[in-house]
Amino acid sequence: MEMQEILFYAIVAFTLFSAAIVAFANKIIYSAFALLFTFIGFAGLYIYLSADFLAVTQIIIYVGGILILILFGVLLTQNIYDLKALTSHNSFIFSLAGGLFVLIIIGFVLSKTPWIRIIDKAFEPTTAIIGTAILTDYLLPFEIASVLLLGALIGAVYLARAEGKKK
Repeated sequence: MEMQEILFYAIVAFTLFSAAIVAFANKIIYSAFALLFTFIGFAGLYIYLSADFLAVTQIIIYVGGILILILFGVLLTQNIYDLKALTSHNSFIFSLAGGLFVLIIIGFVLSKTPWIRIIDKAFEPTTAIIGTAILTDYLLPFEIASVLLLGALIGAVYLARAEGKKK
């Protein structure tokens, strides 16, 4: 087994272990912190696949934005530390059966797929290629999305100010 395979399996094990903690932790704060490591594990897999732009985007958007928002929501909610996750054995059994069904389907598909080995090539950063494509070929959709996001931001500020004036 080569070092690349060992690294890949280590990243996958780390990601799956932290995802299992997210699913099975009794306290919601533990699930939120385990979600951090799950997102970092996915970023590691993106780096392993030479998708540097996706890895940085994963860290900035999910770890830096969404997860911090979840953690603030959890930490600023009163009595959240005493909140226990409601679990029942019936839902666990159905989840296990559904997971096994999906695993069987994936195994069947993987066994019937003709695999070819892709020639290893040197790491090529994708950020410059994506940036050039966005600002040349896809400029109009990019600008439309930016105007829509600007409108949503202005609307959110307007609604927040109107809500503040009522109080």
